[in-house]
Amino acid sequence: MGTYDAIVVGCGISGAATAYHLRREGLQRVLVIEKGPGPACGPTGHSAGVVRMHYSHPILVRMAMESREMFAAMPDMLGRDGGFRPTGWWLAMGDNMIAQVRANLEMQRTEGLVTELLGPESLADRSPWLNPEGVAGLLFEPGSGYADPVQTTEAFADAFAREGGEIRFRTPCRALVRREDRIVGVLLDEGPVHAGVVVNAAGPWARALAASAGIDVQLRAVREQDAIWEVRAGRPMPECSFSTTIEAAYCRPLGNGRFILGLGFPKPYHDVDPNNYKTTIDDDILSLSFEKNAARLPNLNGARLVGSYASLYDVSVDFYPYAGPRAGLAGYADCSGGSGHGFKIAPAITRHLARWITTGKTTPEFAGLGHDRIAAGALFAGLGGNRG
Repeated sequence: MGTYDAIVVGCGISGAATAYHLRREGLQRVLVIEKGPGPACGPTGHSAGVVRMHYSHPILVRMAMESREMFAAMPDMLGRDGGFRPTGWWLAMGDNMIAQVRANLEMQRTEGLVTELLGPESLADRSPWLNPEGVAGLLFEPGSGYADPVQTTEAFADAFAREGGEIRFRTPCRALVRREDRIVGVLLDEGPVHAGVVVNAAGPWARALAASAGIDVQLRAVREQDAIWEVRAGRPMPECSFSTTIEAAYCRPLGNGRFILGLGFPKPYHDVDPNNYKTTIDDDILSLSFEKNAARLPNLNGARLVGSYASLYDVSVDFYPYAGPRAGLAGYADCSGGSGHGFKIAPAITRHLARWITTGKTTPEFAGLGHDRIAAGALFAGLGGNRG
């Protein structure tokens, strides 16, 4: 079956981007295996695709800023447009969040992030589509926006293939192959395939895949539900992505008067079997996500339901992704657990992960994203309203 320098399991945004960066970092034989028929055929393909940079920890601010630049540069970098639209991003908050947001802004500006916080007196002029009741501040990131998750993943996968990488679709990974304290490959239906390193980018399936080799990944697979609505003609709406911590909801434009509506964090998460879960939206979630968004964006009232769906999140214990090797285990690296914001930071996270894998070195800050942070008691605590 051959031997590879690296095997990446999964061809969502994390797997496709990791494989691309591993090739760019000099690995010659890199294989991606994906059980589905193409890139982004799992949860990535149902991502809202919001690109924003507001986080509570410098490491993720840097990853989000670096990723944003990569989204903008994709036509030149990858030879394909990932659908990135730098329309900006709004975040509405109440009195209970304003102090934390101000503290975040001070840190973010030292990192070079351009952002502004509007007071209630500026809302009517800058956001006439907004219901200002209870809004203590409205944050705006002009460099943020949204991208197409399928186009972006396809762009990474195509560039990886052009660089000489190999992708096998419709190829389930049955297990990791372990010899003592080293992962030496993967088990496919036709037999084992060996590699110097295996990257577990299997998303909601990452926990089960790791467990096949006795590796613990503290990860939840939960349902995430969204709906698409079409607003009546002539009704002003934000032209960029919008989040509100007051109602814990979000809205992302799709064009032609259509918007993705969903519920933000905090919200109940229901653990599911990623191989057997309900893929249609629950009636109460459909109603609730519309009501919460319409409470802040009243021009949604009278909108027409176009479609809805339920997909999966892979959620870590602190909502920050797992990225990196494990202490005491050679030949293995995690790249999972970031659902909810994994898409927007994946381009940079995977580039730094690829460098760590190929050089054996990384910064102490990036090393903090490794799964080993759980045993070390070094979990992240973020801004609760947007899991940042």
